[in-house]
Amino acid sequence: MIKMIKEFKWVNRKQWNIKDDIFSGLTVALALVPEAIAFAFIAGISPVIGLYGAFMMALITALIGGRPGMISGATGAMAVVMVSLVMDGNMYAESIGVSGSAMGLQFLFVTLLFTGLFQILAGVFKLGKYVRMIPHSVMMGFVNGLAIVIMLSQFSMFKVNGEWLSGSRLYTMIGLVALTMILMVTIPKISKKVPATLIAILSVSALVIFLGVDTQTVSSFVASGSPDGSGSLAAELPSFSFPVIPFNTETLKIILPYAFILSAIGLIESLMTLTLIDELTESHGNGNKECVAQGTANIVNGLFGGMGGCAMIGQSIINVKSGGRGRLSGVVAGLSLLVFILFASKYIEMIPIAALVGVMFMVVIGTFAWSTFKIVNKIPLTDLFVIGVVTIITVVEDLAVAVIAGIIISALVFAWQNALRIRARKHVDEYGIKHYEIYGPLFFGSTKLFLEKFDVKSDPKEVIVDFKESRIMDQSAIESINRITQKYLAEGKTIHLMHLSKDCRALIKKAEKICVVNVLEDPDYFISIDNYNRELKAKSEG
Repeated sequence: MIKMIKEFKWVNRKQWNIKDDIFSGLTVALALVPEAIAFAFIAGISPVIGLYGAFMMALITALIGGRPGMISGATGAMAVVMVSLVMDGNMYAESIGVSGSAMGLQFLFVTLLFTGLFQILAGVFKLGKYVRMIPHSVMMGFVNGLAIVIMLSQFSMFKVNGEWLSGSRLYTMIGLVALTMILMVTIPKISKKVPATLIAILSVSALVIFLGVDTQTVSSFVASGSPDGSGSLAAELPSFSFPVIPFNTETLKIILPYAFILSAIGLIESLMTLTLIDELTESHGNGNKECVAQGTANIVNGLFGGMGGCAMIGQSIINVKSGGRGRLSGVVAGLSLLVFILFASKYIEMIPIAALVGVMFMVVIGTFAWSTFKIVNKIPLTDLFVIGVVTIITVVEDLAVAVIAGIIISALVFAWQNALRIRARKHVDEYGIKHYEIYGPLFFGSTKLFLEKFDVKSDPKEVIVDFKESRIMDQSAIESINRITQKYLAEGKTIHLMHLSKDCRALIKKAEKICVVNVLEDPDYFISIDNYNRELKAKSEG
């Protein structure tokens, strides 16, 4: 609790504001409702399971996570994987003669246990720090793609029973969405004491209720996606129940791949959201701690019948923009969601979907990196290509695939650019000894150019290769050095390698004969550069 209180401060050095955290938490809780329900439908499970998942993810990650102010819940990125998992579980049940669809749900809960375990291990082994290796171009593509995904997901709210709205109902929906967005823009200009998002939702809800506007509400939205047509979100407290499925080789073959994919997607989205919130708040979260928190929350979901999930960029931005910077905002969001489920479901069901869609459209506007258009002519084409690729793959495929593809492309571009930087300054000294001074990194990408720098047949009997301005990066570099030395030795010529690191010398064949080490760099070696030069001079004069 003491640690939690210490973190209840604004990262911009203003005193933490409890009012802002409470109001922003309430706002986020309202925004979590339709998202959790929609993602539950995508996964083919009950909306209550989605709400349970959002409540437990938000509460646990707020309490023990590595990024105060970041919101976690049920997410679409994981839901699209879960739907296949649930189907595979049901198919397995049919193959062993078990009727009903409960088996698929049990498969989901067991998979969440393994997902959580993998995520905790990632935190324990400090893999969260590798998010720093994600290039900025990949981050821009990520936020752009995610903004488009959030926007496209909102269009499903314009459907009832699978049919697009039309006529007056469509115009009413559009009008209420626009009104919500206008209120969110104008309210901060009047007063910033309460979150504009919360006021906008309450105002539009009051308008719809008191004027009897015919539009889709949370209740009708749930009913349209529920198999039994029920629009109620009322439920009891989630209870502990260890998931039961046959544990054998066949079930593990189903579960483990899904668990690995879900853990990877969850961590990538969470850590990238953490990085984005860090930039927005000018503070630094703890990635490894967040990995453990995400894993713990998913394990709890598996044991208490929740959907599981990860960090949510949309709700996190709503929270931060509404003033929620401390852990209390996430705690309030999670507990408020639970209160909605237990005691206030009938009131939440009255909220018009249009108000929540308007909020999410404003999130889209705030999420998209509009600066992308300003830097089109100011950044390398390769970075622009990476931004485009990551954006497109995020939209059409999957977030994890998009990020991995972006990192691979960026790494290949980096390797190619550095491969071209290897060069050699050549000169023959007064003693007829040829010197090759190597510049640039020597690694798998530059070994071919490195080998082309040498003229073994035309070089004199004595050759010195100086690596003072070069770095030996990998085994390919070591092998290229071995190859060039072997070529000189095969021609009966003497080659000496200077300024190689100790670990490199240990891997060079015949190192004791060809490696020259500066005494100042390695006092244990018995030859100094000066002594070696005097030796060469004596040879040439003798």
